[in-house]
Amino acid sequence: MNGIVSGIIPPLLTPLHENGDVDYESLGNLVERLVGAGVDGIFVLGSSGEVAFLNDTVRDQVIEKVVALVDGRCPVYAGVIDTQTNRVIEHIRRAEALGVQAVVATAPFYAITGPAEIEAHFRALRAATTLPIIAYDIPVCVHSKLAPELLVRLATEGVLQGVKDSSGDDVSFRRLCMLNKKAGSPLTVLTGHEVVVDGSYLAGADGCVPGLGNVDPSGYVRMWKAFQAGDWDRMKVEQDRLAELFEIVFTPIGKVGPAAGVGSFKTALELMGVIKTNIMSAPLAPIADDVSRNAIEKIVREAGLLN
Repeated sequence: MNGIVSGIIPPLLTPLHENGDVDYESLGNLVERLVGAGVDGIFVLGSSGEVAFLNDTVRDQVIEKVVALVDGRCPVYAGVIDTQTNRVIEHIRRAEALGVQAVVATAPFYAITGPAEIEAHFRALRAATTLPIIAYDIPVCVHSKLAPELLVRLATEGVLQGVKDSSGDDVSFRRLCMLNKKAGSPLTVLTGHEVVVDGSYLAGADGCVPGLGNVDPSGYVRMWKAFQAGDWDRMKVEQDRLAELFEIVFTPIGKVGPAAGVGSFKTALELMGVIKTNIMSAPLAPIADDVSRNAIEKIVREAGLLN
C-alpha cells in the first residue's frame, strides 16, 4: 500500500465572505456535505480551493480547520502548490505539522524547467517529508506535462505515491495507467476530470478528484460504487447525469477559467444554501448577473439538487 486511498476525493472549495475572508461556517457545511456523502478523502487547497490566491497564513488556517472538521473520518490531503522547490518544501513542512495524510504538488513553474529539473524537484520534495506525495499534472496552469514514464519510474523508486491527472490528455492518461499496471501499480492514479470519469475508470483509474463533487458528492460516490460492482449501465447513467450538471460551467457570461468553473460551483452551492456567498478571490469577480445565475439554477434544479 502506498498510503493513498482510492475512490472519490473532492478538491474542497474555499467559501469566502463578502470582504474576501474565509467563511469557516460555510466551510464546515461543505465538509459535512462531503463526508456525509461518503467520500473517500478530501483534497484541500487545490485549484478548486483557489490555492494560488491565498496567502500562507490563510492556507495554514484552512488546513488546520479542515483537519479539525474532518476529525479523522477520512484522509485529508493538502495542496502545497508554489512556484519553485524551496517554497513548496516550506508548505509541506507546515502541512505535515498540521496533520494532513498526504501532500499534492505540481511541477515547478514561472521559471522555465525541463524534465531534469522536474525530476529533481520531486526528489527534493521526497527528501523533505515522509508523507505520501501526489503529483498534480495540470499543464494548463504550470506549462509542463508530466511524462507517464517519469511518474511511474519515480513511483517505483518510492518518490511518488499518487498522481492527480488534470492534463486533459486521454492518450497520456491511458499510457500512464498501462505503464503503472505493468510496474505493479506503485501509483494511485486519480483523474481530475468530471465528465469522462467512467472512461477513466475503465482505462485503469483508481478514483476521481472532481471539482463538481463539491456540488454533488453523492453522484460521484454512486458512480464509484457502480464501477466497483461492475455495474456499467448504472455507472453510465450516473456519469451522464453528472455531465448534464457540469453544464453549469458553460453558462456564465463573460467568465473564463476559475471565474467560470469554480465560480459556477460556488454559485450552485450558494443557491442550494450550502455556502453563504459565491465570492471569488481577488481579482476574480463572482457570477452576479441574473441570466447566468438563472441558468445555473435551472440546471441544478433539473439535477434534483434544489427543492
